[in-house]
Amino acid sequence: MRIRDLIAAARGELEADLLLEGGELVNVFSGEIHRADVSIYGGYVAGFDCSSARRVISVEDMLIAPGFIDAHVHMESSMVMPSEYARAVVPRGTLAVIADPHEIANVMGVEGISYLLRSAEGIPMRFFVTAPSCVPATPLETSGAALGVSEIASLLEDPRVVGLGEMMNYPGVVHGDGSVLAKLEVAASKNKTICGHAPGLRGGDLHAYAAALIENNHECTGADEAMEQLRSGICIMIREGSAARNLDDLVRIIRDYNTPNIMLCTDDLDPRDLMERHIDRMIRRITDAGIDPVAAIQMATINPARHFGLRRTGAVAPGYRADIAVMDHDFNVRRVIFEGREVARDGKLTASFESKRLPLQSSMNVRMPIRRESFRIPAAGRIARVIRVVPNQILTEMIAARSAVRDGKVVSDTVNDILKIAVVERHRATGNLGLGLVSGFGLKRGAIASSVSHDSHNITVVGADDENMLRAVESLISMGGGWVAVDGKALASLSLPIAGLLSERCLEDVVEDVEDVISAAHSLGSELEDPFMTLSFMALPVIPELRITDRGLVDVREFRHVPLFME
Repeated sequence: MRIRDLIAAARGELEADLLLEGGELVNVFSGEIHRADVSIYGGYVAGFDCSSARRVISVEDMLIAPGFIDAHVHMESSMVMPSEYARAVVPRGTLAVIADPHEIANVMGVEGISYLLRSAEGIPMRFFVTAPSCVPATPLETSGAALGVSEIASLLEDPRVVGLGEMMNYPGVVHGDGSVLAKLEVAASKNKTICGHAPGLRGGDLHAYAAALIENNHECTGADEAMEQLRSGICIMIREGSAARNLDDLVRIIRDYNTPNIMLCTDDLDPRDLMERHIDRMIRRITDAGIDPVAAIQMATINPARHFGLRRTGAVAPGYRADIAVMDHDFNVRRVIFEGREVARDGKLTASFESKRLPLQSSMNVRMPIRRESFRIPAAGRIARVIRVVPNQILTEMIAARSAVRDGKVVSDTVNDILKIAVVERHRATGNLGLGLVSGFGLKRGAIASSVSHDSHNITVVGADDENMLRAVESLISMGGGWVAVDGKALASLSLPIAGLLSERCLEDVVEDVEDVISAAHSLGSELEDPFMTLSFMALPVIPELRITDRGLVDVREFRHVPLFME
């Protein structure tokens, strides 16, 4: 598209491709909602007056808004490929995502990131990524790959890579770790946005973190915490994911004067939630809380566009890309325009595009054999450190409890809900197998296991006995990764053969298997809403308090391995 032609279309000298007639424009620049006819030429907005157009769509009594931008998402949590992800979110008005692919990067490195980018080509949405900053997330676990400064520098040369991914190693930032600072410096040298990850960081440590050029954070769970971070110059992403839902607490920080520094994101949405909600639902809930509608839409459009340097995106204005969500006055999306053409209507995708199927090697490389004896824990003390699950949060607590012992070995205590948990390394055939205890899963029998295990994505298994834990791990290995629930045999499973994280099947089929395997886990006694989502965060050693990796228990507060027994 030539600028000369766009100018001519704006002046009415060229016929527009499309005219949205009779609507009310949500103007993210002026802060108004005003009457406008929006003309589109060559995939861009030409202007608000038009003498003629090849196609006219009446949007009388509708709101015309920019397409929404998810400011931070791990697409791998949806378990589907970018094409299926687009089928779910585009009809809801989301037309751009800032994806942090550190999940697949921890498994397959640069190859995994390239795989996602190639898979996203041709979908009706803008797919941007940030270069993962913490692969591996910590030195306390074994990942399938490592991204150093040279790999990150190379990734940042790609225009689709718009920043440095969330810097989870905040102790490394605060204490000046050389390798961590080198990654921050290379991103700053290329004028890229530097993303943060700082749960609960306050005071002097927060100031040090912000001084390291960290620009945003999506981990705030309380209003006081978020306001302190805003005061320190860190933009806040209000998150409403599947495991961590913070909107209700953080909507209270929104003020007339601070909205340019607030964005919306989903972070992690499981397949079921992906079918039901996205940024559109967040906008409705924010406006229901009494926030000005224009401000709510700004947080989902122009704010992330400016934050990540997405030029000519995030607004409906002359010279901006024609990525548009047409909504009713209850903020339900009725039509979606991408690059000047209608791609969805009334919740259904109308555009056709080819789903790419690209080859990828198996990511299951476990040292065999694994035996039942591999899960034995000698009773080396009386009081053990136990990971306590906090329902509906990704935080855990550390509790001290007396372990159940039989014949000198620790066993799962189903009566008191203290079960064995193990992490099996699956990338380098090291033979590493971390063992611990967990409370909160509620299994009375059987075992559940998953290869979706943030962030290194080794195999995590929780069980009522060693035999079922072994069977669960063997089942995962045989199907190339996924979820499984067993009780003597596999009761239900979800196959995720792409890096042990993703399926090439349609979203509806994935959701059906998800529901089956969660139902099987409930039949084993778990009362958690989604035991597998909870399981996936048990090995994440950057979120307080106690975690487990393939190398053993981790006290996140001290950022070090600790023994199972306290005395």
